[in-house]
Formats: sequence, structure tokens, C-alpha cells
Amino acid sequence: MPSAASSDPRSTPLPSAPLAHWNIRAHWKMRMIRAHLTIDPHFTVGPINRRLFGSFVEHLGRCVYDGIYEPGHESADADGFRTDVIDLVRELGVSTIRYPGGNFVSGYRWEDGIGPRADRPRRLDLAWHSTETNEIGLDEFATWLTKVDSELMYAVNLGTRGVLDALDVLEYANLRSGTAWSDRRRANGHPEPHDIRMWCLGNEMDGPWQLGHSSAEEYAQAGGEDGARHAAARPRPRAGGVRQFGRADADVRRLGAHRAGGHVRRGRLHLVPRLLRAVRRRLR
Repeated sequence: MPSAASSDPRSTPLPSAPLAHWNIRAHWKMRMIRAHLTIDPHFTVGPINRRLFGSFVEHLGRCVYDGIYEPGHESADADGFRTDVIDLVRELGVSTIRYPGGNFVSGYRWEDGIGPRADRPRRLDLAWHSTETNEIGLDEFATWLTKVDSELMYAVNLGTRGVLDALDVLEYANLRSGTAWSDRRRANGHPEPHDIRMWCLGNEMDGPWQLGHSSAEEYAQAGGEDGARHAAARPRPRAGGVRQFGRADADVRRLGAHRAGGHVRRGRLHLVPRLLRAVRRRLR
């Protein structure tokens, strides 16, 4: 089966002995085409990176509070996490989870979610028009990930904040000791680094719905600078940064690829707005 990284689904060779067939109608450059997908479990193209089977957790609605964290629930463990949810996530085999957002991250102050819970401030979440209690932050979520056996993809705020704050959370998460933020993590009860290997550089920053949104040109420059400084600050080579685009505009993809200076190794393209428009048209 063609991998998710195939360049053009219209030119990918397919096996001649199908076990299952689907006719799929899809958008391609603003016109409708018909694609034919053949699935044959005995036809092997190559290995699949486990990170392909990822998901995300955002401070949105009941996703975090009452979803994965509910101390008063009958299935809650000593950390307040729901074990029934943990069991289901482990059953799904989710390999990578992006956190803390989503649109939420563009207004998020990561340091609000560390240290004693009694000292954490309550903030207005401008993305989803709610109140964020900050009961769950980076340290707690890293703990939850060990319970579900998944890897963290951490998103930094490039909307209302910038490179310096991104470097601070990198220092807090990945350096063992000897600096202000790494020693702060140790004082908070986490002597070992979280060792985050994937960093999302903002969320859908090209979209006008995003707090602090920017043009494709501005985002490419900011993301490139952030990626370069992450690369310089990492204690050893890691997977690099991940760009996230909210639109499929050709200029966004082009700038994201050419202005990253080699430090941003992957891109995520979110097609939700276009998909929703297509669904609405079909339902009329």
C-alpha cells in the first residue's frame, strides 16, 4: 500500500491482485478526480514508520479535564488519570501524541502548568473561550505518556510568544541539569529529562483564525529561526522540528520547504477547513 509520503497518488503503481477495492472521489487542484485504491496485505512496499499512527491531545472541551484526567472518577489512578482511557489508548497503539494543541497553544504560557498545582494560575483561553486551570501541564502529560506507551510531540507557542520561550521549554524538558529551567524541573520532582524528540513550531500560523497569525513568509522565517536555535540547543541530534500549516496554499508549502535552513525536517498539512467545505457541498 502506498505510504503517506507518496508524492502523487495518481502515479503510484498498484498491485494487480486486489483483495479489496474502493472508488474514492477526491479534490485535486480544485477539480474532482476519481482515484482507485487497492489493498492487498500480501503486497509489501516497505516499512511503515510507527510515528505515522499518531494522534493529539488538546486543552479543548473535555479532552484533558474529565477525559484523560479526572481524579474523582472510579477508575482514576494515584495521579488522577483515568485508567479506562489509558487502557483504550494502549489498545489503539497510538505511537505519537501532539500536545498541548492545536489552536490552544497559540495563547498558552507553558510555565503556568509546572510546579505545585496550588500555585498555578487560572487563565482565560482565547482559542476556545474557556478557563484553563493548568492542573495538567508538561510534566503531568509526560507522565501520562509513559502510562499509554506513546511519544510526545510538543508544540510551542509561535502565536503570542516566540523563539525565546520555545528555548526555555526546550531547556526545561531536555537538559539534565545545571541551568535555571532544568534545575526547576528537577525541583518539581522530575530528575530525568523528558527527552522530547519532536517539536511543533506553532500551530496553523498561516490561518487567520489563529492567535498571532502570520503570512507564509513570516512564518517560514520565524519557524526557520526557531528550528535553528532548537538544533543548536539540543544536547544531541534529534528528529528536528515539524511545521504545521492550516491551508494547502502552494506558497505556504513552498516557503515552508525552502526557508527552514535544513533544521525543520517535517511538515504537517491540516486540511480540515477544505474538507468541511467539501462535506457541506455534498450534503446540500
